[in-house]
Amino acid sequence: MNKYPDSSISESQESDFSIREQLEKYLIHWKWFSLSAFLALSIAFVYLRYATPLYRANTTILVKDDKKGGLSSELSALSDLGGFGVAKSNIDNEIEILKSRTLIENTIKNLKLNVSYITHGRVKSADIYSSPIILIFSPTKLLSDQNKIFKFNITSVSNTTYKLTYEEKELGIFKYNSIVNISSGKVSISKTIFAVDESNQSFEIDCIYNPIARVTAGFKSRLNVNTLNKTSSVVELAFIDPVPERAEDFLNTLVELYNQNAIEDKNLVAEKTSQFISKRLEFITSELSDVERDVEGFKNQNSLTDIESETKLFLENASDYEKQKIETEIQLNVVASMISFLNGSKPDDLIPTNLLSAGNGSEAGSLITEYNRIVIERNRIAAGATLENPVVQNADKRINALKSNIAQSLSRMQSSLTIKKRNLDHEGAQIGGRKAQVPRLEREFRIIDRQQKVKEALYLYLLQKREETALTLAATEQSAKVIDAGLSSDMPVSPKKMIIYLGALIAGLLIPFGFIYISDLLNTKIKSRLDIEKRLQIPFLGDVPRSESHEELISINSRSSSAEAIRIVRTNLEFMLSTVTHDKAKTIFVTSTIPGEGKTFVSVNLAGTIALSGKKVLLVGMDIRNPKLSEYLPINPQGVTHYLTKPGSQISSFITKLDNYENFYVLASGAIPPNPAELLMSNKLTEMFEELKNDFDYIIVDTAPVGVVTDTVLIAQNADAFIYVARANYLDKRMLRIPDMFYNEKKLPNMSMVLNDTKIMKKGYGYGYGYGYGYGAQEEVLPWYKTFFKRK
Repeated sequence: MNKYPDSSISESQESDFSIREQLEKYLIHWKWFSLSAFLALSIAFVYLRYATPLYRANTTILVKDDKKGGLSSELSALSDLGGFGVAKSNIDNEIEILKSRTLIENTIKNLKLNVSYITHGRVKSADIYSSPIILIFSPTKLLSDQNKIFKFNITSVSNTTYKLTYEEKELGIFKYNSIVNISSGKVSISKTIFAVDESNQSFEIDCIYNPIARVTAGFKSRLNVNTLNKTSSVVELAFIDPVPERAEDFLNTLVELYNQNAIEDKNLVAEKTSQFISKRLEFITSELSDVERDVEGFKNQNSLTDIESETKLFLENASDYEKQKIETEIQLNVVASMISFLNGSKPDDLIPTNLLSAGNGSEAGSLITEYNRIVIERNRIAAGATLENPVVQNADKRINALKSNIAQSLSRMQSSLTIKKRNLDHEGAQIGGRKAQVPRLEREFRIIDRQQKVKEALYLYLLQKREETALTLAATEQSAKVIDAGLSSDMPVSPKKMIIYLGALIAGLLIPFGFIYISDLLNTKIKSRLDIEKRLQIPFLGDVPRSESHEELISINSRSSSAEAIRIVRTNLEFMLSTVTHDKAKTIFVTSTIPGEGKTFVSVNLAGTIALSGKKVLLVGMDIRNPKLSEYLPINPQGVTHYLTKPGSQISSFITKLDNYENFYVLASGAIPPNPAELLMSNKLTEMFEELKNDFDYIIVDTAPVGVVTDTVLIAQNADAFIYVARANYLDKRMLRIPDMFYNEKKLPNMSMVLNDTKIMKKGYGYGYGYGYGYGAQEEVLPWYKTFFKRK
């Protein structure tokens, strides 16, 4: 039957998105938005009134980081030893230590933060930190291993006594600082310095003893440790707690314990280092003594005191011996030459005087000098006299005597030099033997001397480091320097009033928005004329607002929204009928997709509106399967079906004229036949319309729904125009394919649409009508609290 697919409808759905329409859809329910926002803000106010505020405390410390400068001092005494690894501080490691469970647990134990002191108010309880009392509880070993919470109630009785209640059982009245034995352990209550205040003289406090592990986990989750920037080792510790003083004390104590632990670790390392150095000194001292004894024995064995100096002196002496040996050999050769020269010389020959050394040839030299003097004198005399001259002869005697003496002196000198050469050769042999032993002695001594120097240097080094370690123990520096002590904020960080109020306001607006949006999203019904105009190309005559009474009939004095809407439909219908050229009655069929869309209501009121304009109007009931005209009008129960089934009957006998209307006539549908379709297909029906068209100006026909039965299609050729009625918030949008199919296939001539049962929108919101036009029209406005629930 539907030869036009849904693509035509889906394409029509892709129309322009109207922001104004979407806004007006929500603005019409502004009162619900206001009420929801008011309730949300009220809830936020109550929450903020009784919520426990949280405060943020922070402290800033400078942590030693060797990557950014500085060296860990605990092993600095041995840091310059190449093979000795020294652990260095690292900012990331120190942050993890500050966040460690062990350090936080020690802080909690130090401050006894596992005990909470609660005072009860009229509405809420408060956790107090400056408590007038302090609870000391020692659970039994069996219970201490369990994750159990112990609750005590302490009520002051006098300045010296109190009443103790444990697990809602009153245990009696006890004195302060006394030990009370209970089933779970031992309890002692003591007063604090805050008990001197007059406001704390009378009190009732709940003391809750929490397991350390649970409290530690809670504190650890609220502690935040971060560096201020990547280039420095300044660390900020932040902690959030309902009690600002407790948060400050926790941070300050945490840093203090961190420094104490670091100092203890450094001192422990320094003490271990000192012990190690002392043991090594004892061992090195023993080894050094052994090496020094080896040096002493080596020197005694080789007759050495300082081997380097003695070797140098020995080498110098060997060089002198060699020099003397050479000089002695030269003197021997000179003496031998002079003896040979002396033996072959003549009386008048001179003897060389400068060949003999001054030391060895002093005697021979003086004789040679005297000899040469006499020879020179004899030769001078002989030059002027003969050899027989007594002076010359006397000189010859003296020359011969001196020559003999010189020969003897040279012989003695030669013997002396020979002995000296023999002695030098012997000493040279001894020096050569000692010289051959010098490399061995030097090598052996270097081995012993090297051991001595190594042991001595290590001994002196360890002595120095022992003193440095002693200084480290005397003044150990802290790992963290406190830049800013713990300080809490004056304003709570949670809950934030502005954020809570803003969130409540947004939530208050979102709840009705979401409800309307989801309701609208799930609602597939037609809501306004826009839904029709987006999906269909069928001419639209207008929409008819909801009428409080379906039996309403338009009169000349009607000023309701429905009456004005019907008048607009009538006016628009005239344009649709402008193409009708015959002079007979203009026949208008009114139909719908399914029953219950108000086609009968539209038919009755449209006919009445046209009749009030002075036209002669006939309203015909052609919905012979489910007639509804009798619910609106007082009419003759006999009608069309009786006319069609009774031969010879006149149609005029079934027409009823309405009272109070001059030109309004009604023809009922009659009894429900067993064969409606066959009855409507008879030629007599066409003859009936032809006859009626000659007697009236307008014929309004209330037909059957076309989406349910085919009755209307069977008689559609008798219509000049079709009004297709769709009911708002009743007809499913997917059913619009049916009127679209009839319009495109032209099965219903001159077809137009009317939207029935639309809501009256104040101030013109949406596409409903705000009727009135300023000429006395009165409309009944629904109460605002009904507006939302009336929406379907």
